Amino acid sequence: MSRTLTLPCLDGSLAPFTLRAPRAWPQPTAPFRKRVAYAAGHVVADPRRDVDVFTENAIDWDATLAYRRHLWKYGFAVAEAMDTAQRGGGLQWKSAQELIRRAQA
Repeated sequence: MSRTLTLPCLDGSLAPFTLRAPRAWPQPTAPFRKRVAYAAGHVVADPRRDVDVFTENAIDWDATLAYRRHLWKYGFAVAEAMDTAQRGGGLQWKSAQELIRRAQA
């Protein structure tokens, strides 16, 4: 099933762009041997939670950890909480600690 998006062009017009079928990526049969490859495994927001986003994070922990398991399955390492927290992504220190605890478990 193909999906078509309408994208803006440099001249201000709009043009259709049809996505290709998704590619299947084989899972590695063994860990990487030559180097460590890190993936930026960001957290997944939970849009249903009613929180003050300036003081608390609305994180879907199940989806966040499922995404990490998906990355690990392909042999990637994830630098827990570093990317989101260090680049001003809005992850509170308390949430970063919880992310590290859950991911390491």
